[in-house]
Amino acid sequence: MAEFEGLVAAVTGGASGIGAAVVAVLRERGARVAALDLREVEPKEDLLGVRTDVTDDDSVRRAIDTVVDHFGGLDIVVNNAGIGAQGTVADNDDAEWLRVLDVNLLGMVRVARAALPHLRKSRAAAIVNTGSIAGTAGLPQRALYSASKGSVIALTRAMAADHLAEGIRVNCVNPGTADTPWIGRLLEKADDPAAERAALEARQPHGRLVSAEEVAHAVAYLASPLASSTSGTGIAVDGGMQDLRLRPRG
Repeated sequence: MAEFEGLVAAVTGGASGIGAAVVAVLRERGARVAALDLREVEPKEDLLGVRTDVTDDDSVRRAIDTVVDHFGGLDIVVNNAGIGAQGTVADNDDAEWLRVLDVNLLGMVRVARAALPHLRKSRAAAIVNTGSIAGTAGLPQRALYSASKGSVIALTRAMAADHLAEGIRVNCVNPGTADTPWIGRLLEKADDPAAERAALEARQPHGRLVSAEEVAHAVAYLASPLASSTSGTGIAVDGGMQDLRLRPRG
């Protein structure tokens, strides 16, 4: 499959987890890809690593300019950079709320804002934002994180409405609990990591964590020119957690 042949994609948070999986899938399907991350990514012929801080507008604009200068244009943006947060609405102070929203929501705003002039020139422009099951279902101890991801989902629809006439499609993917480094760190802090992992797996109807690669393939669909009639949509990759109500096993 090479539907991305000749296209250039920028993926934030592209050094690890879901972002790294997205980078790999897009490259496999023919795209030239820039991985925008705080961490360095080893460059290859079709891969550019760009040190980027999505909380810094100047850093974001420099990164987008670097991608365009290197590859000659920009067609696809995957807004994937994000951080986690735990607790009820009362458990985090204003500074933490602002820190998480600065990355998870405003980071996407900055990247999209810098990319739009270039996307308007593309024949196959697409933006894919990474939302979360936390933005569509009520989960315990996730008030701040849920608020940030719910905002991403609302932003996605608004952007889709604003930019469809310009030929820019905007969609989001909403992963369930995914087997990523952040979840790994969360489990390490648990009193009983094995029991906590089992609980997270059982919460999803298909009985396991979502893989980063599964999310990446959904992102690739939404970003693909083959999905030219798909805009303003969120795809759940959550093992059925959002919509299925299965009887208990056993």
